[in-house]
Amino acid sequence: MKRDGKKIVGVVAWDYQIAQIVDRAGVDIVSVGDTVGINLWGHPNPLEVTMDEMVVVCKAVRRGVKRALVSCDFPFGPLQEGAESALRAAIRLVKEAGADMIKLDGAADFPEAVTAIARAGIPVFAQFGITPQTALQYGVDYNPMLKTGAQVPAEMTARLVEDAKRLEDAGACLIDFTHSGPVAGPAVLAAVSIPVIGGLGGGPWLDGRMRMAHAAIGYAASALESKTESYANVARITLDAISAYAEDVRASRQLKGGIPVKPAA
Repeated sequence: MKRDGKKIVGVVAWDYQIAQIVDRAGVDIVSVGDTVGINLWGHPNPLEVTMDEMVVVCKAVRRGVKRALVSCDFPFGPLQEGAESALRAAIRLVKEAGADMIKLDGAADFPEAVTAIARAGIPVFAQFGITPQTALQYGVDYNPMLKTGAQVPAEMTARLVEDAKRLEDAGACLIDFTHSGPVAGPAVLAAVSIPVIGGLGGGPWLDGRMRMAHAAIGYAASALESKTESYANVARITLDAISAYAEDVRASRQLKGGIPVKPAA
């Protein structure tokens, strides 16, 4: 797709139903993100998610996807523990969870792990830039970046270009450049031959985009008050639907979509 100039469409999904819908929509990659901890389970910190939890979530998504590539995130821990630990975790996500590809946050600091996983025949999707697992080493508070849409400073470009080259040399087949910006993004794109796509803070200058399905459809409760433009507002539709359902129950009316119940003769 990169060679042909075709943009790569990726979405982040965490459940069977959404996985079926986005696959039917024709996306190229369905990424099972460790952001499930914050966005679906209410954890204050994404680092709390465990490998066991990622296996369960990825298995659910795998069941719903028939044609797109399924990528699964490493939670914090296996990569940081070394190449052997990372390889064991990657094999587990492929064998138990059905992942086609493994996504590693902060992989530029662990090229030996990338190489070990790639040598085992498992494609590596490397995430770098300013991410939840790497923000501290850059001296950045990650949460405010999410709210402001901040991008990596231009002066970080040279370092990020070297990181991207290191990832490609180590065996990564795809890069997610988070918060890339219009300066560092094109520079990294020009420096490597593998596709570079962007999740948070990405832009049209990359080979494709990655976005949470829940963000695209306005699923979160925060969408009820948010002024940010999205492709839908499922939160508002859901609120209205559940409110209408509650009114029907309280008014002793027949429920929409339920099995009709005939009154007693």
